[in-house]
Amino acid sequence: MKISTLFDSGVPLFSFEFFPPKTEAGERGLTQTIAELRPLEPSFVSVTYGAGGSTRSRTVDLVSHIKHHIGIEAMAHLTCVGVSRSWMSTMLDRLEDQGIENLIALRGDPPKGQSDFVAHPKGFSYANELVEMIHAQQRPFCVAAACYPETHGEASSPEQDLENLRIKVDAGVDFLITQLFLDNEAYFEFVRRARVSGIKVPILAGVMPLTDLSQAQRFGASIPEELAREVAPHTGDPKTTALIVKEFTTEQCKDLIARGAPGIHFYTLNKSRLTRDILV
Repeated sequence: MKISTLFDSGVPLFSFEFFPPKTEAGERGLTQTIAELRPLEPSFVSVTYGAGGSTRSRTVDLVSHIKHHIGIEAMAHLTCVGVSRSWMSTMLDRLEDQGIENLIALRGDPPKGQSDFVAHPKGFSYANELVEMIHAQQRPFCVAAACYPETHGEASSPEQDLENLRIKVDAGVDFLITQLFLDNEAYFEFVRRARVSGIKVPILAGVMPLTDLSQAQRFGASIPEELAREVAPHTGDPKTTALIVKEFTTEQCKDLIARGAPGIHFYTLNKSRLTRDILV
């Protein structure tokens, strides 16, 4: 099932992101997480690559397992890091052979130890080039892409970032998922600007269930002043901080849906408890 068809119902989508574990303990933990989240009936789940594409094979295996054996629609991440166009064609063949219908096309972050993205000499410099190739080869995928309500860190301005996004969407993107954010006004203002620029595809809100604010800061998300003030007196009290942040995220999600967001994509970090607490 193509995820793009789910937006037609008008019912908000809820989805989860996982990453392929590297150890047996991690695999057991992820299996338990999926089992605990399955009763929530997610619209779909996505599975990332590791840093620099280090778990590509496991990504395909896990997406296939979730779709065909667990019975949840699954989407594979594809990044341009360190791969040629011919290699990517082979990966697309493999996804098709596994019956995968959905993918998210990403440029990807530089591998560990590298500060800048360097394209493969026979590969892709930007995600829009990957999207263009998918459609040029007439691949039968629903294609998602990423966007940044608070502007991509490498963009020279919000305007340039939005223009780059428009180019990517025009290449054939079916829907967008935002980077995580805590300020809902940033999301809704971004959506407004995107619509004015001609971007009409659905924009899912990316939310990470947090236990402390340092997690958001590592991903470049700004901290709303009211949340920072509420947490400040409890420095050194992780339990109280976690409770405050969880309650904030729950209200954040309620507000997003009430104000018309088409759905929420939860960055779970392969853990179920906080995501489950927010949704239940």
